Amino acid sequence: MDTETDRVFGLLCINKPLGLTSRDVVNRVVWRLRESSPKPAKIPKVGHAGTLDPLATGVLLVGVGAGVRLVPYLHQQPKEYLATFRLGQSSQSGDLESPIVAEENPHQPTRDEIDAAAKALIGDITQIPPAHSAIKIGGKKAYKFAHQGKSVEVPSRVVRIDEINILDYSYPDVTATIRCGTGTYIRTLGIDLAAKCNTTAVMTSLVRTAIGKFSLETAISIDRIADTAIDDLVLPLARGVAHLPKVDLPQSQIDLLTHGIKIVIDPESETPGDEVAVIDRQGNLRAIVQRRDGKWNPYRVFHCLR
Repeated sequence: MDTETDRVFGLLCINKPLGLTSRDVVNRVVWRLRESSPKPAKIPKVGHAGTLDPLATGVLLVGVGAGVRLVPYLHQQPKEYLATFRLGQSSQSGDLESPIVAEENPHQPTRDEIDAAAKALIGDITQIPPAHSAIKIGGKKAYKFAHQGKSVEVPSRVVRIDEINILDYSYPDVTATIRCGTGTYIRTLGIDLAAKCNTTAVMTSLVRTAIGKFSLETAISIDRIADTAIDDLVLPLARGVAHLPKVDLPQSQIDLLTHGIKIVIDPESETPGDEVAVIDRQGNLRAIVQRRDGKWNPYRVFHCLR
């Protein structure tokens, strides 16, 4: 449960630059909090939602204080990307991180073949994440095994692809926008697209343009973190649950929920779902509740108010 000592809390929508890891970005936020906090103030927790590789740029969501507790809900939201793949080449990592191997006399797909391959990948598909990834194998990240030259079997997973729009195709480069669910590896998607065209591919660039309603257009640069107080940059917690249904409750019932007390659901009221957000009249996220046995059960409670 959050405490009132969380002086700084909320969400940061950051445009991650090329070359930094997602952890590097979190570390910069922590550094800024330490620099701007009175000593010996407690530094709030900081965590990111959705890893971006060093070679990728774009939207990275970072939770600060109580915002860290929303990370699972940020993961749930659909993601959008702008990616470029180069056909006729391959690498162990699926991108430019590892040495490139050029295919001899590769097949050069037509635009119709590319479009058909993209269409065939829409829906729920099975992916095998790359060995050079942050997937944990036995508690250790897969890329650490790969960097040590060790071979590991990365388990497959089912991911959802909502849309692949081919923006440009000038062999050997394919540029596309992609809208997908959580857990999707875009470089693997490029490899799968190429395989359907009887060739290989590496991803040469990747920009995450949106997570849910958080877009690249409104993301702040990493430089803003260095020269601006984090409290002036964070977005309200309620922004992190914009995808959840909302339930309108009187303040008296909100107060009960925030003290961990279940409340009976009015049978005559419209109840929008089994997990909903409770937001007060001032726009503060107060709780995430779950429907159980005719009652709203407080699942996550937030005491931080602006």
